[in-house]
Amino acid sequence: MSRDLLLDMARYSRAHAEAGTIAQASDVLEIPAAHYVDPGRWALEIKQVFRRVPLLLAVTAELKEPGDYKTMTVAGVPVLMVRHPDGDVRAFLNSCSHRGAQIMTEPSGNARQFSCPYHAWTYNHAGDLIAIYGEKEFGTLDKTCHGLVSLPVKEVAGLIWVSIDPNSPLGIDEFLCGYEDLLAHFGFETWHLFEQRTLEGPNWKIAYDGYLDLYHLPILHRETFGPSMSSQALYTAWGPHQRVSSPDRLVGDDADTAAANWSDAQLMNGVWTIFPHISIASFDGGGGRGVMLSQLFPGEHAGQSFTNQLYIMEQPPANEEIAAAATAQFDFLKHVVRDEDYATGLRQQVALGSGLRGNVMFGRNEAGGQHFHGWLDRLLSATDAELPSLFSGVDAPVVHGESGDWRRGEIRGVSAG
Repeated sequence: MSRDLLLDMARYSRAHAEAGTIAQASDVLEIPAAHYVDPGRWALEIKQVFRRVPLLLAVTAELKEPGDYKTMTVAGVPVLMVRHPDGDVRAFLNSCSHRGAQIMTEPSGNARQFSCPYHAWTYNHAGDLIAIYGEKEFGTLDKTCHGLVSLPVKEVAGLIWVSIDPNSPLGIDEFLCGYEDLLAHFGFETWHLFEQRTLEGPNWKIAYDGYLDLYHLPILHRETFGPSMSSQALYTAWGPHQRVSSPDRLVGDDADTAAANWSDAQLMNGVWTIFPHISIASFDGGGGRGVMLSQLFPGEHAGQSFTNQLYIMEQPPANEEIAAAATAQFDFLKHVVRDEDYATGLRQQVALGSGLRGNVMFGRNEAGGQHFHGWLDRLLSATDAELPSLFSGVDAPVVHGESGDWRRGEIRGVSAG
């Protein structure tokens, strides 16, 4: 069924390409500029969004073998993830039950067990407390009641989601809205993590707006890849998650005849975003097929964010030449994001911080940004009890700007010229 949906999306894209049209939102949307700079708003976003919804914190390639672990601090919460010997991934608050010290201090590695560097209390991969240093001197303690705090975790489609609230009111399956069935066509379960790094950027929403925006590509990136890119965008949404693509004829002379030969790589083009902080963009350079998965997190204040860039390849480089080409591709992407996107965003941050601009605008051609900010507002105002209902029944894709049955090839829109 999910491949059928991908084919429907490809035909829909092709129909717009052949008609020279583009779907649009019903109106221009204005967002208060203060939303990007206000410390109170930023704190509310941490509390109501990043601490309540599942976050994509790792890929399968990072935790391939039993004992492989990864640590990170997310919205002020230290997290420890590990591949258990039974094959499942477990996630915990990275904090010792004794005095709260962080247990694992390296960003990643492989360990038979976890021993706190402060007093050597030791835990197994299930988070059970298995040893207390100097137990006789410490005093009587029921170790079964003092394991690590478990966090909800789910691994699907080669991606690992964690809720950093152990009592999260929103289930991971509910949150994904069926989107994971489409993401599964990447086949990330067997992909190779080639390299990763972290970049500093502006307010997390300024950065995320850019991942949803094709309008800027030929302009801001005119010295890099912009001249070959379209500024026209089609947005398909599963709840808050969105796929962004341009009208594309793909291959073959006849859409229906050629569809049987379209590969998953062709059908998965564009940018796949996962609310509230993930972008997955495909590249097929000299290093072979790969994606850059960007994990975007708020920084320590409203004007700062951090982005973890993970370059994942379908196959490990077979030789030094291919590895060098993949390195060059990843370095190029670093330049584009750091020196073009985020440099512009940081200057935008200063301008908005002046307090002299009341609003920013999202045009009818920027429906993805409109959709993102709409969902953000809903989550900020929803109570914990109301949170699951926001995602109830949201398991079918919606194409922004289309009123007909787009899966039957009915499209509307305006000239894309």
